Amino acid sequence: MAKRRRVGNLLGLAVLSAVVFEPMHPYEMASVLRERGKEQDMDIKWGSLYTVVRNLEKHGLIEATGNTRQGGRPERTVYRITDAGRAEMEDWVRELLSTPDREHPRFAAGLSVWGVLPPDEITTLLRRRLDLLEASGAEQRESLERYGREIPRLFLVEVEYDLAIREAEATWIRALVEELTSGSFPGLKEWRDWHRTGRLPAGIAALAERGGKEG
Repeated sequence: MAKRRRVGNLLGLAVLSAVVFEPMHPYEMASVLRERGKEQDMDIKWGSLYTVVRNLEKHGLIEATGNTRQGGRPERTVYRITDAGRAEMEDWVRELLSTPDREHPRFAAGLSVWGVLPPDEITTLLRRRLDLLEASGAEQRESLERYGREIPRLFLVEVEYDLAIREAEATWIRALVEELTSGSFPGLKEWRDWHRTGRLPAGIAALAERGGKEG
């Protein structure tokens, strides 16, 4: 189970990972994180950046070191990481790497209620998803090959992971589409008859009444 943290927003971890290298003001933090593509690694809402920064400061994880001004722009407060912030950041990373957490991606949500659509339409939708996965996977592989010649692998492993997940999903979808098209998927006839006649088969109706769960 994930720990309850003083600042639980993953943007807080991203901020700590930026200021651990050098003090920064919030605008600079956002620029650095965007440059690193952190919104692809985490569910980041940029509008909450200043709130996250204030919360990190409130809990003693970062501290102000002074103000800076460039040209006619307003003064900006510069923050650095504290010892407590460094300890929190390291503990957070250890947890994320070592402890599996039950996540709820949108695809799983759709699969959980996919029976409301007829199987032929499901097959079409899955093929469309598979095409998109294969296209994005090809782009990622090309990017890894290109950037891998310039950037140490230390900074690319999250891209490797994302590619591996996409490839695993694509493999699973291909197998599922094969079951649907070959007719080997269990209960396919009853599923198709339900959408053709509007009458729910007795077995499926019983499951629906108890939410698909025993007890």
